[in-house]
Amino acid sequence: MDDRTVDLGEDVESVQVGVEDPDAEFGGAEARRKLERRLLLKLDARMFILSCTTERLEADLHLQGQQFATLLSILYVGYIIMQIPSNMILNYVGKPSLHLPFCMIVWGVLSILTGITHNFVGALLTRFFLGFMEAAFFPGALFLISKWYKRSELGRRTAILYGGNIISNAFGSLIASGILDTMQGKLGDAAWRWLFYIEGSLTVFFAICAIFILPDFPATEKGRWLSPIEKQLALRRMEEDAGVGDEQETETGRHGAGLLMAITDWKVWWMAFAMLSQVVCLSFNAYFPTLSATLGYSSTVSLLLCAPPFVLAAILAYVNSRHSDRTQERFYHMTISWAIGIVGFIISICTMNTAARYISLFLMAQQYAGFVVMYTWVSNSFPRPPSKRAVAVALVNAFSQIGNVAGSYVWPSNWGPTYRYSYAICTATCGCAIIMSYIFKLHLESLNRQMDEEEREKGITEKGFRYLI
Repeated sequence: MDDRTVDLGEDVESVQVGVEDPDAEFGGAEARRKLERRLLLKLDARMFILSCTTERLEADLHLQGQQFATLLSILYVGYIIMQIPSNMILNYVGKPSLHLPFCMIVWGVLSILTGITHNFVGALLTRFFLGFMEAAFFPGALFLISKWYKRSELGRRTAILYGGNIISNAFGSLIASGILDTMQGKLGDAAWRWLFYIEGSLTVFFAICAIFILPDFPATEKGRWLSPIEKQLALRRMEEDAGVGDEQETETGRHGAGLLMAITDWKVWWMAFAMLSQVVCLSFNAYFPTLSATLGYSSTVSLLLCAPPFVLAAILAYVNSRHSDRTQERFYHMTISWAIGIVGFIISICTMNTAARYISLFLMAQQYAGFVVMYTWVSNSFPRPPSKRAVAVALVNAFSQIGNVAGSYVWPSNWGPTYRYSYAICTATCGCAIIMSYIFKLHLESLNRQMDEEEREKGITEKGFRYLI
């Protein structure tokens, strides 16, 4: 057998490997495994920066009627409009280390400016542009991690990314309460204004740090933290995962080709509607302190009671996503969690018992364990070309945010304290998401069977790309 010597410098020792060894350029299978572990540790450390990042408001701005709900929902209008253009720009430029932090810096500045508004129109405009800039972050972060991690690794990384949002549900209200209680009148400003000053300033700080920490894409990364052999391994991993190369082999047409492919693929719209339905179901998270307050405790105790359900949800989201990666299964890891949430809604509809209603809050909050897997399923289901995946991820997430706009009106105060109609709406939309996800699962199974048949006809013994279901 013809042998060759591969010199890997400081990365691995020079070894003799056969030309037929697919891992020859990395020093063989064992050397590759060690190199891959080191690469993932470096990636995880850098990606972690992604997860770091109402009292008196109505009175101070002289809000009336549905104006407060409008302020809550207007943020999602800008958020929806900008997601697809932002991800298209991100894919074209290939510099997430600049694109994402820049948008977050502007977001932080706008958040600070929100604190100086004095009327409804001013608050409306600042919140619209807040959503406009925030649109870049989450779909961009999802797209970034999908460019570095294999499908079998995406679940738990998505859970860590989204975990920051879940934890903010747990402690955000409590921290806000502390600021509202201690900062009232400081330097002549209302406490809620200080909330925006502090939140915006912290965002700007972490965004500046992210410029020096976040990686770019494997094909465009030129940082010193990644050696040439590690970069080559990163590209090879993604090629093996999709069964085909990335930009060079899958991108066709002009820069807008990805947009056209995404908007003409019915599967993208199907998942967008399914996620929209589930987002409406999860609209309770914005009103969680209100729901906790219906248990009859003081405001401070009610805020403390908000934390445990979401802490549990964050833990379950990670455990569920990791198990989903390990078993390479998505559908049941999503829908079992959602079905448990429906049980929580039913309990809240049927009883006013304090203990039972608090348990129902746990059952409702844990639905995020399934929701995180849904984000992973979307990234898995539209792997190539990257320009299409960039638009698909953004389109699904953007369209689903219409559910947050609608959700702002699902919990009117006159439906309290039982909120039976609200829980009924959440039950219906969750059921719709489960049914749509099941139909999508059946379709992917059909596509996998077709690929099996094609490979048998061609005499191919090694399986190529398959959809995860």
